[in-house]
Amino acid sequence: MSEPKRKLLGMDHAEMQAVVKEMGMPGFAARQMMEWVYVKRARSIDDMTNLSLKHREALSQQYEVGISDPVEGIHSKDGTIKYLFKIRDGQFVEAVYIPDDDRATLCISSQVGCKMHCAFCMTGRQGFSAHLTAGEILNQFYAIPECASRTNVVMMGMGEPLDNTDEVLKALRLLTDTKLMAWSPRRITLSTVGVKGNLKRFLDESDCHLAISLHAPTAQLRSELMPAERIYSINEMVELLRTYDFTGQRRLSFEYILFDGVNDTMADARKLVRLLDGLQCRINLIRFHAIPDSELDGVPMDRMVSFRDYLTRHGLFTTIRASRGEDIYAACGMLSTKKLKQTKA
Repeated sequence: MSEPKRKLLGMDHAEMQAVVKEMGMPGFAARQMMEWVYVKRARSIDDMTNLSLKHREALSQQYEVGISDPVEGIHSKDGTIKYLFKIRDGQFVEAVYIPDDDRATLCISSQVGCKMHCAFCMTGRQGFSAHLTAGEILNQFYAIPECASRTNVVMMGMGEPLDNTDEVLKALRLLTDTKLMAWSPRRITLSTVGVKGNLKRFLDESDCHLAISLHAPTAQLRSELMPAERIYSINEMVELLRTYDFTGQRRLSFEYILFDGVNDTMADARKLVRLLDGLQCRINLIRFHAIPDSELDGVPMDRMVSFRDYLTRHGLFTTIRASRGEDIYAACGMLSTKKLKQTKA
């Protein structure tokens, strides 16, 4: 059985130079190949017409661009589309395209499964299977039919991005490289539960927006919902975040799913105000997308509005995120879990 071809998508300039050297190609071919992959979005090495035919043929023996189309797409009545991508070893990840008036957000995944085991997340129930490579992360960006219409990217899909820091940061560098994909960091948001050490690394190495998956106003309650809290406390995270400047263009936000009878009282709102007092940030309140066999329930909209209004009156800029795709396995990980069960049946 022949060795699988290596993928060019996800390689940085140094790696592309190594390929060029290995193949006996002129040094400037690395820059040409980077342009074909990341700027011109070539899908085949045969498309790289400023490389000699001899070099294209030799390159094609061992390498491929590496763009792989989604295996499934489910359309919601509200315009949201959830895409399913097959990853190596028969695993699946999801990406979600969310159009909204003059903007279109793409939510992409960073891992197959997840180690964090948050009580409200379907992906965590899969367990952890694999880190995505930078190429597999970027493939979600390139391979959807709506590729040309995206205006924003959020790393809020399957997996914990800062548990796969090397590949995620590599993908972000390629996305924001002004000579390549040239996306502004202000159009990209990374969401994390907070991974000790790696959160600081992200803040130091990237200018992208940051969203902290919070969901509780105290460390004790958060640890019940999110086991990762026991390793890296929200109190430590907030102290770290206070040492960075979020008064400029870079945005810091906190995501907060309201659960009935768990974290939704005015007492919880007061504790949240105390926790984040003086921090330049915003709060995104999120409706709970129910998952099978969960004891957690969402709250009615009037309670979300009351919670939002209290936070706003006390100096925390707060919004209620519109729920999208509720008719197409809206909760993260539900579609991939369904597909995985079908393939094993």
